[in-house]
Amino acid sequence: MAAISIRDLSVEFEGGVLAVDNLSLEIASGQFVALVGPSGCGKTTVLNHLTGLLPVQRGRISIGGEPPRAGSPKVTYTLARDCLFPWRTALQNVCYGMELRGIGAAERQSRARRALEQVGLGRFADAYPKALSHGMRQRCALARGFCLDAEAMLMDEPFGALDAQTKIQLEDLLLELWGQTRRTVVFITHDLAEAVALADRVVVMSAHPGRIVADMAIDLPRPRHVRELQRDAAFLALYSRVWEQLERGLALSAGVPA
Repeated sequence: MAAISIRDLSVEFEGGVLAVDNLSLEIASGQFVALVGPSGCGKTTVLNHLTGLLPVQRGRISIGGEPPRAGSPKVTYTLARDCLFPWRTALQNVCYGMELRGIGAAERQSRARRALEQVGLGRFADAYPKALSHGMRQRCALARGFCLDAEAMLMDEPFGALDAQTKIQLEDLLLELWGQTRRTVVFITHDLAEAVALADRVVVMSAHPGRIVADMAIDLPRPRHVRELQRDAAFLALYSRVWEQLERGLALSAGVPA
């Protein structure tokens, strides 16, 4: 059984706007799948359905064999914004999800401190978000997500607003943490190089309405280091193929024969 199953998902918004059209996707347990496509193609809409924040109109979705529901312990959701509470310290922010899930104080403190150490923020456990850089705040958000024993991690451009150097550092950190846990990940990005560097598969969507135009296996060996990959010939070839598929999706949406 797939960890995440989407069958024939179609989403229509108010006014008859078709956002996603007949999308089907199966993701095995422990796979890292990157979802790419032009702005407005429905990538975030798909993630919002996986979290249960949006009800399924047409089609079927299951996570771990169950329909998605808001607040499900089966998933975590990391956004482009870190969403840290300004009145909580880094440690208290990392603990927050565990509090909601009823984990005892001693256990959540232990997990949170260990996670902060893993992301390089052990010395900043008592710092408030205003004292942290943007990159440090995203590290804190990563720690918060990995502290939870969720089957699936949904990530919507978590590094999209970072500078190039910090972005590469956090991509490598994410690969390291994922390598330790092998959670199932669905990762949205507009950065095709990021998608190829991180993922086992890159799923390419067309412009709206969102349809899958390619599902590409990324057979680069693991463990990976993003800075080293960017000089690798196999990486560059895969990057070029993803670009070709993205251009094909844009052409199909415009009615141009592929």
